[in-house]
Amino acid sequence: MQIIFQDPYGSLDPRLPIGESVIEGLNIHEVGTHKERVDIMMETLKKVGLETYHAHRFPHEFSGGQRQRIGIARALALEPRLVVCDEPVSALDVSVQAQILNLMQDLQAEFNLTYIFISHDLSVVEYIANRVAVMYVGKLVEVAPTDDLFEMPRHPYTEALLSAVPKPDPRLRSKRIVLEGDVADPANPPSGCYFHPRCRYVQDRCKQETPALREITPAHAVACHFAEELRLQSVAHTPRR
Repeated sequence: MQIIFQDPYGSLDPRLPIGESVIEGLNIHEVGTHKERVDIMMETLKKVGLETYHAHRFPHEFSGGQRQRIGIARALALEPRLVVCDEPVSALDVSVQAQILNLMQDLQAEFNLTYIFISHDLSVVEYIANRVAVMYVGKLVEVAPTDDLFEMPRHPYTEALLSAVPKPDPRLRSKRIVLEGDVADPANPPSGCYFHPRCRYVQDRCKQETPALREITPAHAVACHFAEELRLQSVAHTPRR
């Protein structure tokens, strides 16, 4: 397992040339000879779109997108099977975000990687994820394939999140759902469903009984007592290829 951090500058040592940052994990785990480690480092830099001569430069000499490529190279150098991506594009410009997301998809196919992609940007989630898990106050409230979640949300919190997704086409309009109240305190959560103080569909049962995460259709699980009864607002989106 490896991780790609949110801040591509803060996660790199400013005193180390980026080649040394990428090779550090190989040194710690004593992978091959020194020459083999250098070769792996150079090859990994090329795979993320950098040049071998970049290995001798320092983090401040790169743009934000390039620094995130360095972070990706550092994660891939040890050939992980699972990569945790902690908001890896949130600190980047939109145009650079697209480049990094496309790179990550190409690398996923090349290295047969599994990503756990953490993000608050549902447009990014829709683009990169095959399966989505929605959390509220530290608990899973809905888990579903991406298309199913966007086309037919079954939890009121998911519905509210999807209503806030910007629509690039002005002909596509949906009513924004503004949640009232404050997010529950994880140290002192409300009784029953954590979301019930902000839910517009709340009933007495929600205030008393904690809903279990249960599968209501194949591969689609929801933590809501009334998931089968609710008809929630979906979001217009482009079907995945």
